[in-house]
Amino acid sequence: MSSQVPADLKYAKSHEWARISGDTAVVGITDHAQHELTDIVFVELPSVGRKVKAGEPCAVVESVKTASDIYSPLSGEIIAVNSTASDNPASVNTEPYAGGSFFTLRLSNPAEADALLSPAAYSQQIGA
Repeated sequence: MSSQVPADLKYAKSHEWARISGDTAVVGITDHAQHELTDIVFVELPSVGRKVKAGEPCAVVESVKTASDIYSPLSGEIIAVNSTASDNPASVNTEPYAGGSFFTLRLSNPAEADALLSPAAYSQQIGA
């Protein structure tokens, strides 16, 4: 099954995506990641106001198979969380790039985005 890799996002090697707009980024996990996890049954979101560094674990998803850390792809302060993901964990499976996003960051170093993968590079990584 081919995974969706939207062209307007940046990707972390650890399968998180970032939709960057100015000095903020919405973050979630990729379609490929949710397929690998299978049915997601629990999402633990970070606290608003928490400062995170790129690559730092900051959320947890649990599926029927396993629990996995979610890493922030960029450094910054968490300014919003998507309660839909924790209230309805299946949304991460059904809409990983919309209703199933995890949090919004105010970026402390927008240049870090240059280190993330392009859609083409991420597609190559996952063999899509």
